[in-house]
Amino acid sequence: MDDIAFLDGTAQADLVRRKEVKPVELVDAAIERIERLNPTLNAVITPMYDEARRVASGPLPDGPFAGVPYLLKDLGAEYAGSRLAEGSALLGDYVSDHDTELVARLKRAGLIVLGKTNTPEFGLLPTTEPRLFGPTRNPWDASRTAGGSSGGSGAAVGAAMVPMAHGNDGGGSIRIPASCCGVFGLKPTRARTPLGPDLAEDWHGLVIGHALTRSVRDSAILLDATSGPDLGDPYWAPPQERPFIEEVGADPGHLRIAFTSDAAGVAVHPDCVAAVMDAAALCSDLGHDVVEASPALDQERITLSVIGLIAASTTAQVDYWASRVGRTPTEDLLEPYTWALYQAGQQRLASEYILGVHDLQRLSRDVARFFLEFDVWLTPTLAEPPPPLGSFDPTPANPLQGLTRSAIFMPFTPICNITGQPAMSVPLYWNADGLPVGAHFAARFGDEATLFRLAAQLEQARPWADRRPPISAVK
Repeated sequence: MDDIAFLDGTAQADLVRRKEVKPVELVDAAIERIERLNPTLNAVITPMYDEARRVASGPLPDGPFAGVPYLLKDLGAEYAGSRLAEGSALLGDYVSDHDTELVARLKRAGLIVLGKTNTPEFGLLPTTEPRLFGPTRNPWDASRTAGGSSGGSGAAVGAAMVPMAHGNDGGGSIRIPASCCGVFGLKPTRARTPLGPDLAEDWHGLVIGHALTRSVRDSAILLDATSGPDLGDPYWAPPQERPFIEEVGADPGHLRIAFTSDAAGVAVHPDCVAAVMDAAALCSDLGHDVVEASPALDQERITLSVIGLIAASTTAQVDYWASRVGRTPTEDLLEPYTWALYQAGQQRLASEYILGVHDLQRLSRDVARFFLEFDVWLTPTLAEPPPPLGSFDPTPANPLQGLTRSAIFMPFTPICNITGQPAMSVPLYWNADGLPVGAHFAARFGDEATLFRLAAQLEQARPWADRRPPISAVK
């Protein structure tokens, strides 16, 4: 079963389909791995083992991943009968009374949920170190962050607890842990997957849900199973021409790829520069036209607008949950960083918020014009390899220290949340310390197809499936 652990979800589902293994055997083996590895990694914070065994022992939907173990990020994904904490003491012992639409689609795909994964409080930081549950550790180096906010899912997939796990992304929260943990992470086009029934959009459209996976084909098949508008959605992504899985292995053609390692005033670590240069060279060797170029961006204005939007959205999110659970937000129920953002959002004028949104919408148009000339934009996923745990901790003098640190750590990923474009972190490079350093690729709005074609080509040229971290399913 340890060998099966490193198979992707598609291969595990095929074993079930051929009756070579029973779903409950896959579930039990995954639970054993979680129980063995979790004391070190702290990736899973809410086990759902009894529910998983019950589902695995009964009839399963005829979905593409029937019988395959899966984990839900403990943020924005409600599973009826299971606790939801979102990394915050504010929610207390709240238990969901319904499934979110995305969870319902995951169930119809045949996935069996084993538990919930760790996340920073309300997903606000690019590291997973909530006060409530403690830090998630990186399977490549337990002293370092697994990234965030889908860090628990990234660590679980990186260590092969499960072949894939849920994530959502409002500024890089799928792609950041994918880079830190050496797995594949795709952020779909805005509104490609649903946020309902409780929300129509989150962070004014910046947030989208999908997954971290071991393989490109798993990501494509899963997106086929979960994409499409929900009833009452205010808008939705352009429909794809054909199933995403048909793009995996299809010829990407001769792509025009722009690349840069410049972060407009933020120092980029030499390892991240090397990762981009390596990816650019690989793309060139594969026959693509690769040139150094990037859109002109007013980074200071972007940062101010995004901070204002996040502060206002944090205030709304805290008040939303306070209303649902019947509690009053107080300083002792929230972490210092969250409390500071909550207070900042309370002071923000509605007109300031709307003007900030206008700034971000203008940025989207500027970037869209850049993609008239190029098919793909390549950058580092992050400006440095996974930093030590504690790097984002607040200080008594500066509770928002994590905000400044985040801007230095992740200057590249938020752009595609602002524009709504699909983007992915691909694990092509490991540094001299044995740490993964992701390469970040973005495509035009609605064009996941190009990314899946390119990702599959890169996966074949530079396979990563056999790379196994020191903390993993191998005994």
